Amino acid sequence: MAEKKVFLDDLKDGNIKISLMIMKKLYKDGNKFVYSLSDRSGYIKAKIAAKLKLEPGQVVDIEGTKDFVIDVSSLKVIKNYNIEDYLPSVKRPVEEIMKDIEDITRECIISPQGRKLNDYFFKDENFIEKFKKGIGGVSMHHNYIGGLAEHTLNVMYLTKVFCDRYNCRRREIAVLSAKLHDIGKIYELDYNGPFKYTLEGELEGHIVIGVQMIDRAFINAGVPFSEDFRRRIKGCITQHHGKIEYGSPRAANMEESFILNYADTIDATMNKIEQIKENTKFDTWSEYDRRIETKLYL
Repeated sequence: MAEKKVFLDDLKDGNIKISLMIMKKLYKDGNKFVYSLSDRSGYIKAKIAAKLKLEPGQVVDIEGTKDFVIDVSSLKVIKNYNIEDYLPSVKRPVEEIMKDIEDITRECIISPQGRKLNDYFFKDENFIEKFKKGIGGVSMHHNYIGGLAEHTLNVMYLTKVFCDRYNCRRREIAVLSAKLHDIGKIYELDYNGPFKYTLEGELEGHIVIGVQMIDRAFINAGVPFSEDFRRRIKGCITQHHGKIEYGSPRAANMEESFILNYADTIDATMNKIEQIKENTKFDTWSEYDRRIETKLYL
């Protein structure tokens, strides 16, 4: 097995040689296609001759010049590699993230039914294993191993801050919903590389999958849950994208779901900006980014 010695975060501008995974073909630029390439340290765009037939998931040795993107001059597909070297991963240890998630849980989720619903998922070793490996998205935000846990922590934290600042009547519901809002992504998204949607994800999406998971928890947890608790938790999961045109089956219509939506949107947006910053020099414009529909002066 070929040992990968050079990673994206080691590269300087200029002539480079590195092996990367093809994550996605983005668009055509003249006689070249622009691809998203990755290794465990992150992503970069690369211009590759259009005549080359490449597929997501292939690992390639490339030579070329790097500035904002890599302009590839030569390329060779390699077969013998360790896939973990090529899947982008959260920079912070995921166990530290999980500890911070549990610290907020202990502070905010205190009722017997809140703890029971939390424990149904977060004391299940199979669920935890998937959750820690999960990604926040294929390309939109937190699109790396551990990204789901990182996003969940940030949304829980922001939800708690907003609840305290604006005196939310149902703080526990809001924070528990923040913790559970994206659990459907462990079945919506394939994180084994290259990142992509599962068939279940394509047909149903993480909101529907998440509500189904919550319903099974209410049935199988072995304790009664109040009707108000059930409705509000499911309502927050259903409404957390805020508007129908943004993918919510129902627009936000509860205090808790508005708070959750704003926390979710802020963290997703700032994560996109953080990724743009990593590929943009100081005091220059970034490339146009379709995720935030603008370029940034950084």
